[in-house]
Amino acid sequence: MSDLQKRFEQATKDVQALPDRPDNDTLLRLYALYKQGSEGDVSGDKPGFFDFVGTAKYEAWAKLKGTAQDDAKKKYVDLVKKLTS
Repeated sequence: MSDLQKRFEQATKDVQALPDRPDNDTLLRLYALYKQGSEGDVSGDKPGFFDFVGTAKYEAWAKLKGTAQDDAKKKYVDLVKKLTS
């Protein structure tokens, strides 16, 4: 397992233990970076119009389309570091 993968996995644990809940924009950014880093480009159908949360998550992830998984992992790790320090 690469060093980046280890740091990514640790960041996913660290984000669960944050003392304060981040604002919605930060949560969407975390979600999108996590999904891009772990799965790659967005896939599947966009959620229905009345699924506001699902649509917001899908759109946040879709904005990262084309971003390399390693780049997304690095950005995710950096964002979690900011939130935990």
